[in-house]
Amino acid sequence: MAMEAAEIEALIKAAIPDAFVEIRDLAGDGDHYAATVISPSFAGKSRVQQHQLVYAALQGRMGGALHALALTTGTQQD
Repeated sequence: MAMEAAEIEALIKAAIPDAFVEIRDLAGDGDHYAATVISPSFAGKSRVQQHQLVYAALQGRMGGALHALALTTGTQQD
């Protein structure tokens, strides 16, 4: 069961309201996405902690409805 990019974005924004979120479907199959998540709330957190916050926002869908998500996170856009 695939996920829509809009659903992934909504879940992340619900958990991290100040985030800029960009989702890209890498394979066109609704299972393999890349996400860029930029949030001031990531300040002072390691990259691993930032990724953990994003994965937590997905409420257990990783590995199930969402097979793969390549993450890029940070505190500000370049």
